[in-house]
Amino acid sequence: MSKALQTAREMIGKQGSRQTIPTPALVLDLDALDKNVATMAAHCAKNGLSIRPHAKTHKCASIARRQIEAGAVGICCAKLGEAEALFEAGDGAIESILLTSPVVTGQGIERLVDLNARMPELIVAVDNAENVRALAAAAQEALRAGQGKALKCIVDLDVGLHRTGIAPGDDAFELAELVDAADSLELMGLQAYAGHLMHIENFEERREKSLACMKVLGEMRDRLKAAGLPCDIVSGGGTGSYNIDPEAKVLTELQGGSYIFMDKQYNDVPIEGGVPMPFDTSLFVQMSVVSNNTKNLATTDAGFKAFSTDAEPPVLHAGAPEGAGYFFFGDEQGGILLPDGATLPLGATLTAVTPHCDPTVNLYDAYFVVKGDALVDIWPIEARGKSA
Repeated sequence: MSKALQTAREMIGKQGSRQTIPTPALVLDLDALDKNVATMAAHCAKNGLSIRPHAKTHKCASIARRQIEAGAVGICCAKLGEAEALFEAGDGAIESILLTSPVVTGQGIERLVDLNARMPELIVAVDNAENVRALAAAAQEALRAGQGKALKCIVDLDVGLHRTGIAPGDDAFELAELVDAADSLELMGLQAYAGHLMHIENFEERREKSLACMKVLGEMRDRLKAAGLPCDIVSGGGTGSYNIDPEAKVLTELQGGSYIFMDKQYNDVPIEGGVPMPFDTSLFVQMSVVSNNTKNLATTDAGFKAFSTDAEPPVLHAGAPEGAGYFFFGDEQGGILLPDGATLPLGATLTAVTPHCDPTVNLYDAYFVVKGDALVDIWPIEARGKSA
């Protein structure tokens, strides 16, 4: 444990301890997080859906346990390394993981089969017959050795993103048949994610296109069921379509991830009538002023290495005067442009909303969990950097 982290732990529970957090730091508002978890859980329950939140957003066993305690049937992981890390850190609470990306390398498949033997339920997405045959062979070898169980698979359907997935129709149907025919595999159903639609700002356009994707997914589900193929799980959706996809009555579980944090990108996506989503921003980067020698300018200790840079600059949330704005000022520094006459003292604490929460989280080792002005806990980000 670093000296900075050790010192911060000694401040947990003390009034005003939020100001003692070593910066730059990833700060998590516990009340807002818990509200978001409860809001999504209630929404899914009302619509007859399970919630299987995507842990690629938070990469943290403590948050996954909170989601499961609120009713989630399990979690999604984008990468095998994430699944391994979170299962091992979950202390038995994380019993079901859906891997939403294919695992195709030899060493990856070996690790996948090993993880399948160790945890109650592991499901992996497939979109290629060659991969299915490799998975079946590895799972069969493990079964012959008396290790593990059949590997559960879900067919990943491409509904327009073209990142992963197989095109709907005959090819997808034949892939499902191939999975079902393998003694060492178990077909669970279908997955689809329309990530290209999640940030469409016009609600009606987003609704129309999302429901069109759900229609394709539903037709594929019906074809599998008509042929007697298992399709107990239809998984997909996301934060941007959380209140649209249930209309189609196709999904059995929703994979939303960013709803727990709400970054700038999702804060810009309204629901019907231009109303903001009912989730509060809970995730911030806290930074400190380290230089203030130039008029109308202050420098903080949070630069390119403190935020994802695939989106707009961070949005200042607290600590800066009205009219101030953040700009990237280097690897280690961020600049604060100040209105005329305004100043910020050395050591002043500012917070900013993350531009894109998922890749920002991956830059940090821990969440500093706060309630009001008090630091109440520090949660490790166990799956940070687990991209393999």
